[in-house]
Amino acid sequence: MDFPLDVTDIVIETERLTLRAFAKADLQDLYNYARVPGVGEMAGWPHHESIETTRTILDIFLANRDVFALWHKADKKVIGSLGLHSAWINREEEYKHLKAKNIGYVLSKDYWGKGLMPEALQAVIHYGFTTLEMEAFSIEHFVENAQSRRVIEKCGFKFVKEGQYYSKQLDKHFDELRYVLMK
Repeated sequence: MDFPLDVTDIVIETERLTLRAFAKADLQDLYNYARVPGVGEMAGWPHHESIETTRTILDIFLANRDVFALWHKADKKVIGSLGLHSAWINREEEYKHLKAKNIGYVLSKDYWGKGLMPEALQAVIHYGFTTLEMEAFSIEHFVENAQSRRVIEKCGFKFVKEGQYYSKQLDKHFDELRYVLMK
């Protein structure tokens, strides 16, 4: 079952990251990683070609209050995002009774392969299961996104089924693999 979630006052610390709500002051950091070709496309959106596009996305993050900024402690900047959204499993008969959220994430290309996303994901999972008393998380990745597959598997998610995602922004269908993590 879906439930309302507001990350505005939630702060989660890991060894190298602080997960917190986005702020207006994060505009330049968000633009710096969202404008790099290949970053957004791995998540179904085109890389940002102007800071105005980024401002629009940041305003959505601020309004919806369901996306964490990933603040890198050593570099003192936002290097990615991790959102908790309505879960696709809440539309599945087998899972619809579970208190669940779907995880979506993006990380600056400069930080790929350093173990930061599993670190962030594991912290959010722990927080969700212990503090929010959630029962499950769902997540998915595009078939060709091997990096996300490794992150998802490293965090203990189990493959459930194949699916398809249509990105209006890219006008493209993506085959995806869908996973669940139970408490």
